[in-house]
Amino acid sequence: MSAGHTRPGAARIAGELLLTVGAILLLYVFYEAFWTNLAAGRLQAEATAGLEERWSDAPAVAAAAEPVPPAAPPMGAPFARIHLPTLGEDADYAVVEGTRTEDLRTGPGHYPGTQMPGEPGNAALAGHRNGSGAVFEHLDRLEACDAIVVETATQWMTYRVLPTGADEPERRATAAACLAPPQVERVAAGDYSHVAGRHITTPRAVEVIAPVPGQPGPAPAAGEAERLLTLTTCHPMYSAAERLIVHAMLAETTAKTDGRPAALED
Repeated sequence: MSAGHTRPGAARIAGELLLTVGAILLLYVFYEAFWTNLAAGRLQAEATAGLEERWSDAPAVAAAAEPVPPAAPPMGAPFARIHLPTLGEDADYAVVEGTRTEDLRTGPGHYPGTQMPGEPGNAALAGHRNGSGAVFEHLDRLEACDAIVVETATQWMTYRVLPTGADEPERRATAAACLAPPQVERVAAGDYSHVAGRHITTPRAVEVIAPVPGQPGPAPAAGEAERLLTLTTCHPMYSAAERLIVHAMLAETTAKTDGRPAALED
């Protein structure tokens, strides 16, 4: 008789535990998918408003032959905006300095120690793929030659995603659609031929944010390095087991006095 009472009791306890675990998981999903996004949205709006106010006071600058990298800002401060037109008209975000937890709650964060946008070498940004605004949620949809536009106080810098394959003829044909001939040669058969435009790696692969991705070491001498932009986020969705990496090369720089770049008008 006692055994008969034990079995229903154990089943009831197990059922209650499952219900409790389910409730906790639902609360966590709500927090990640809703609450953190609301908080991040407020922080992003504040950062964008701060940028607009500061930029409105900046003097107009005529077209420059070379990109002008923004000055390194304090940790947590916004200094640029990134536009991902392939991912939709609203896929643009204020970029802050730093990749601390509090920085990435606001939006994409610039890795301290990497180059600034427009500087020879590799400007690297990190962003969340889910929760906290999920600014890089759809990076996996970016394809070779897709535009990534960095907006500063005075310029538009249009980067193009590099070819994803390793085959030289394929890389050459793909790159030729969006990069200058000297860049095509470097991407197809030169010192950037190993850099895939989109790939998956481990969290320990810090060489992806090196001045020349995949080649740890100091930045090449002036005039020897292309200007790259690297975006990093977690992979797969809802996991931090791996990293999704996107590499792009600067293809065009225009002054804001000339209006929006073609990549944002297509």
